[in-house]
Amino acid sequence: MTSGARRVARVVLLDPDDRVLLLHGHEPEDRDDAWWFTPGGGLEGDESREEAARRELVEETGITDIELGPLLWTRFCSFPFDGRRWHQDEWYFLARTTRTATAPQGLTDLERRSVAGLRWWTSAELLATRETVYPTRLAELLRTLLDEGPPCEPLVLAPEIV
Repeated sequence: MTSGARRVARVVLLDPDDRVLLLHGHEPEDRDDAWWFTPGGGLEGDESREEAARRELVEETGITDIELGPLLWTRFCSFPFDGRRWHQDEWYFLARTTRTATAPQGLTDLERRSVAGLRWWTSAELLATRETVYPTRLAELLRTLLDEGPPCEPLVLAPEIV
């Protein structure tokens, strides 16, 4: 999307009850500056976005048994984190699992300092929360996904500049 942006694969992981798994992140030096976000991260080497989505999911959640579905959304985002500005071209894939127990097994040093845990969220909980969630329209996007199924073509979300 934007040249020079970090290429990222993210996963909208749903359990059998249609709850979505989110990680609770915060600034490494300020636990009060916190937000929720979908599992995922940057591509390594020449891996595909799908390969990155699967690898990141295992590293961040320990969940290996998934059915990776279609690409749902893409977005460009830019945000400050850990003393620098990140520019990311993110692709969001749908995935389903029957396993809800998590056991992160490959967190980077930065992730260990900035991820406080994980939680399964219902659509209603997302719609009601006052906590920060990225992408910011996730509650509405999830509700539409659950009501209508995946889009025929991936939706291009509005850029998010924080």
